Amino acid sequence: MPDLSPRRLAPLGLALLVVVGIGAWYLGQGRAGAEAAGAAAPPLRVDDAGASGADGGRVLVHVAGEVRMPGVYRLRAGSRVDDAVRRAGGPRRRADLSAVNLAAEVEDGRQVLVPRRGAAPAAVSAVPGAPGAPPPQPIDLNTATLEQLDTLDGVGPVTAQKILQYRQDHGGFGSVEELGQVPGIGPKRLAALRERVRV
Repeated sequence: MPDLSPRRLAPLGLALLVVVGIGAWYLGQGRAGAEAAGAAAPPLRVDDAGASGADGGRVLVHVAGEVRMPGVYRLRAGSRVDDAVRRAGGPRRRADLSAVNLAAEVEDGRQVLVPRRGAAPAAVSAVPGAPGAPPPQPIDLNTATLEQLDTLDGVGPVTAQKILQYRQDHGGFGSVEELGQVPGIGPKRLAALRERVRV
C-alpha cells in the first residue's frame, strides 16, 4: 500500500483544487456567454402546431415586429395576414395595424412585419423595376452629385464627371435633350436616360 502521509497528500489535494477551480471558471464563462447571447436577441419561436408530416397545403411565415410572440409559424395555405398575427399572440398595445393589410393572403417564405405606431416607415428594399417597387425618382441634372449620376444605367464615374464638367462649363442644363451634347452620351443612351433625369 502506498504511503499516504499528509505530506504526500497535500500536493495532490492542491492539484485537485486547481483543476476543479479551472473547470468551474470555464463553466461560468460559458454560462455568462450564453446569457449575454440570450439577452441580445430573443430566441426565434418556430411553431409547427397542427403541421402534418408533409408540407403540402402549408406555408411558413415569419411574423415580426409588434406582436406578442414573434417567430416562424406554419399556417394552412390560403391563410390571411390576420391569421398569422393571431398565431403570433396578437398585436401589442402600440402596434399599428393600419399599416398592415390584414386581409392579404400569406405567402410561403415571406415576413409579416407589424410596425409600431409613429415609427418611421421601413426603407424600401425592393429592387427598382421589380414588381411592387416604387418607380425611381428622376435625378435633377443641375443639382445631382457625381455619386447620384453614377447610379444611372450606363453612366459610370467617368461619364458622371463629364456631365458635371458640362454643367459647370455651360452654366447648367436648359433641357434633358442637352444631355446628348455631353461626350460619351449618344442617342441610345440619351433615350434610356430620358425618364431617369430632369432639369
